[in-house]
Amino acid sequence: MKVSPFRAIVLALFSLSLPACQRLNGQEEQAEEEHHMITVTSPQAKDVITTQQYVCQIRSQRHINVCAFVNGYVEEVLVREGQAVKAGDLMFKILPTLYKAKLDAEMAEAQLVGLEFNNTKKLCDEKVVSQQEVAINQAKLSKALATAKLAQAELNFTVLRASFDGIVDRLEVRQGSLIKEGEVLTSLSDNSVMWVYFNVPEARYLDYMADPDPDKAEQTITLELANGNKFQYAGKIGAIEANFNNETGNIPFRADFPNPNGLLRHGQTGNVLIHNVLKKALVIPQRATFEILDKQFVYVVDKDNVVHQREITIQNEQDDIFVVKKGLAANDKIVLDGIQQVRDGNKVEYEFRRPQEVLANQKHHAE
Repeated sequence: MKVSPFRAIVLALFSLSLPACQRLNGQEEQAEEEHHMITVTSPQAKDVITTQQYVCQIRSQRHINVCAFVNGYVEEVLVREGQAVKAGDLMFKILPTLYKAKLDAEMAEAQLVGLEFNNTKKLCDEKVVSQQEVAINQAKLSKALATAKLAQAELNFTVLRASFDGIVDRLEVRQGSLIKEGEVLTSLSDNSVMWVYFNVPEARYLDYMADPDPDKAEQTITLELANGNKFQYAGKIGAIEANFNNETGNIPFRADFPNPNGLLRHGQTGNVLIHNVLKKALVIPQRATFEILDKQFVYVVDKDNVVHQREITIQNEQDDIFVVKKGLAANDKIVLDGIQQVRDGNKVEYEFRRPQEVLANQKHHAE
C-alpha cells in the first residue's frame, strides 16, 4: 500500500518520539524511586537533664525594721549605712534624761511603800492592826515595784542593740532627731542565707509533688543573677506556700541559697533554674516531627516499610530535641530526613541511622 508523503512524515516523527518517551518514563520511575529513599532512625532511651527557668525575687532570711520603743531625741547614732554588725552591738541611744528621772521617782515610791509595809507588818505582830491591813500594804508594795520595773524597761528601751548578725540599711534619722514611739530608725538584714521566691504553674507543681524521690536527690537548683552570671552556690527548695493564686494559676515556691560572701542583697532579682534528671527518657530530634493544628506528629515505618502518621506527646523541649512522653517506643523506626517526601500509607526504601549517631550531631543533646 502506498503511503502518502504527509503520513510518512508523521510516522517518522512518532517513531522518533517513542524512545524519548521511554527515556522520560524511565527517568520518572527512577526519580520516584529516589524520591522515596529516606533516612530513618529510632528514639533513644537515656538520662536527660531538663531545665525550668523562673523569674525570682531575692530576700534576706531576716529583714526587720529597727524602730524606736519610746519618744525622745536621738542622742547617738553608733552605726553606719552598710555596716556589718553582730548580735548585741549598740546601734542607737535615745536621750534618757526623762526616763531616768521617772525611774528614780518610781524607785523612791516603791521604797516608801516598802517602809509602810514593814511598819504595818510590825504592828500586826503586836496585835495593833489586823492582818487585812498587812495584805493591803503588801499589794501596794507589789504595785509600786511593778511600776518601777516598767520605768526601768522604758529606760532600757533608750538603748537599741542589734537583734542578730546583719547589715545596716539606710539610716532614717540623725543625731538630734526628734522621734516618736514606733518610728523606723533603720533596717537590719541577715544575709547569711537568702530566700528566693518564684511562682510555679500548677501543672509543674503537680509533677514536682509526684516525684517519687522525696529528697529530690537528682535535682539541682541554681541562680542566674541580673548580669547573666551564675551564682556560685547551689540552692534547695525551702518552702512551698499553702495556697494557689487562682488568678494566675501559680503557687509560690521558695529556694534557699547560702550567701557566705555577702554577694546577694535583699531586694535583688534574677532567675531560678531548676535542673532535673529524667531517667531513661525517650529522645528524638525535633526535625523528625511535624505539626498539625498545634499537635506534634512523626512518621513511623512499620515492618513492611509502610509509613504511618502518629501523634506524640512532648514532655520537654530543648534546643533541637524533644523528650517524648507518649506515642513512641524505643524500638520504633521514625522518618528523620525526607518527611516532606512521604505520605501516610507510602511504602518506602530507607537508610537507617543509629540514634546515638544522630543525637551526637545535635546542637543540644542529653548529658
